[in-house]
Amino acid sequence: MINSSDRKKLRALAHHLEPSVIIGKHGYNDGVRISIKEILDKRELIKVKFNEHKDSKKMFSHKIESDTKSHIVGMIGNITILYRQNPDPEKRSIKI
Repeated sequence: MINSSDRKKLRALAHHLEPSVIIGKHGYNDGVRISIKEILDKRELIKVKFNEHKDSKKMFSHKIESDTKSHIVGMIGNITILYRQNPDPEKRSIKI
């Protein structure tokens, strides 16, 4: 579990990141889920932008969080920030 000070640090690290995944008219589906998992494996910290389904972004964000075993670090406007620590200590790029 991530505490509030770690969450604050991760939000600061994510500030300059561009969205890695964009949720469009097809919403959150298997292809998007697989993409998010692969990107989290490589980067650990990503932004997901909602161009469509903005009214359901909170529900989709929690679904993504549970499907990918990641943590929601923050939600700003139509962007959700996700973090999942790499299980291999050698490959971790973010130290919290």
